[in-house]
Amino acid sequence: MTAIIIAVDGTAASGKGTLAKKLAKHFGFPHLDSGALYRLTALGVLETGGNPANAEDAVKAAKAIDFARASDPAIRTDAVGAAASKVAAIPEVRAALYDFQRRFVEQPPGGAAGAVIDGRDIGTVICPEATAKLFVDAAPAVRAHRRWLELQGMGIVRDEKALEAELVARDAQDRARAVSPLKQAADATLLDTSNLGIDAAFAAALALVEPKLKGLLTAKPRG
Repeated sequence: MTAIIIAVDGTAASGKGTLAKKLAKHFGFPHLDSGALYRLTALGVLETGGNPANAEDAVKAAKAIDFARASDPAIRTDAVGAAASKVAAIPEVRAALYDFQRRFVEQPPGGAAGAVIDGRDIGTVICPEATAKLFVDAAPAVRAHRRWLELQGMGIVRDEKALEAELVARDAQDRARAVSPLKQAADATLLDTSNLGIDAAFAAALALVEPKLKGLLTAKPRG
């Protein structure tokens, strides 16, 4: 039986990761934050003194990532985020991480009936056949404030306006890259979270996703 796949793409700090986790918990599916793979790659490059824009350094790090470090706060810093955007633009890095992501959705951990994966090219490149697709976005100022709060919680002090400028620049870089650019899949539904709290955003996401899964979850337990 083909696994159910929920693809959640979107811009940085739009809430896509949080929504993907909540959807995974609701349906009892494992969740993969594909962005963490690129951040882990970037962290590997930086920790070995390499250059994130150098294909050789980046591919070496991509092939050696330790996914057990996906929850390491070190991958959420601004420096790693900026480096992640650079390594993500390298075709060989994306190829190295493509297989990892495909294995996750084709054979979900724990023998689950499906999987939830979020990122920037899930619905367009990694899982174009996904059962349900969302593209999550929010106004740059809103996203910058969310990121500011996140960093503040990590004890990192940043200027909110500078964060907004960085997010806008990263959006432009991700949308303009030649390989797997950030874009909404033609069959993905846009969810703007600018004026939604997390509970309201999740309710909206669930209302968009659940009908796509109708009939596929019969007699399957939920988490």
